[in-house]
Amino acid sequence: MSANWRVHGLSVEGYRHRQTGVPCQDAWGHAVSGAVTVLAVADGAGSRSRSDEGSRLAVDLATDHFARRAAHSCPPGAAVGTLLAEAFRGVCKEFLHRTGGEAYDFATTLTVVVLTPAWIGHLSVGDGFVVLRAGRAPDGEPRFHLLPQPAAVSEYSNETVFLTSPGAEERLSTACVLDDGVDGVLLSTDGLAQAALGGRPPVPNASFTSAVLRSLDAPGADPEVDEDDLAALLRSDRLTALNGDDKTLLRAVRT
Repeated sequence: MSANWRVHGLSVEGYRHRQTGVPCQDAWGHAVSGAVTVLAVADGAGSRSRSDEGSRLAVDLATDHFARRAAHSCPPGAAVGTLLAEAFRGVCKEFLHRTGGEAYDFATTLTVVVLTPAWIGHLSVGDGFVVLRAGRAPDGEPRFHLLPQPAAVSEYSNETVFLTSPGAEERLSTACVLDDGVDGVLLSTDGLAQAALGGRPPVPNASFTSAVLRSLDAPGADPEVDEDDLAALLRSDRLTALNGDDKTLLRAVRT
């Protein structure tokens, strides 16, 4: 797999937060270490007083810990799952050390993708999601694939698991993808779930995903205009009607 990826991310405050003046509680980040690219998004718990700081801290720690772990050669398969779990434990340990007795107030989800020359690793706790672009349909249109998401806490609960939740490590979702055809990756928090996914079980909304990845495949001459256009889309009435929460879109395409 090529190590060359064009990466762009954006978080915008949701309608409810714009109305009340609450800062965006989502965050995103990425890091490049040699041939490894790490992507991370986080969604701070709306009911916690410092969750915007928690989501920022989570992505900063994740990009650092996962990049350092993945910089060492690792064969694909079960060893990747072990690497991802060890990196997650490192993130949790440092997160709790930095937040101390106030960790409850910093609660956040975390979704990470690690792009290496040999494999793609995915880890998620909470309700973020990842879509890959790989392969073509008979009509030439790209195919999109939703990576596994963590199981619900229970059949009757919509409770979200956070980085600081008791037993969070037991509720992780991890995956190792071996596919040289992957040329696009999309990570998001749940604020875009209704726009980017549909159906039961959920599948990628090809129209939305294709459009937002295509705009990164062929960026415009002015990056600021591209950013403004994407922010306008994420704040649009159409997407706000689907979900009033904060929205984060982190994209990576092969160059």
